[in-house]
Amino acid sequence: MCKHQPQCPTAECTDREAAYTVAHHPEQGWSLLCNGVLLFEDTGELLPDGRIIAPHRPLAGGRITTAA
Repeated sequence: MCKHQPQCPTAECTDREAAYTVAHHPEQGWSLLCNGVLLFEDTGELLPDGRIIAPHRPLAGGRITTAA
């Protein structure tokens, strides 16, 4: 599917999100990558074979403090 040189990571690679964006629809919350992956703004993914990758945003770092 990808015609870039060097080729972008395939949908099966762990770094699949590094592929070029071929369609971007921020108003709808998704982008299509050249490897066929649909990338959603919540960081979830839909792979070309129908598999779903759950959102994987990093957890907020630092300490949470409360007023005493």
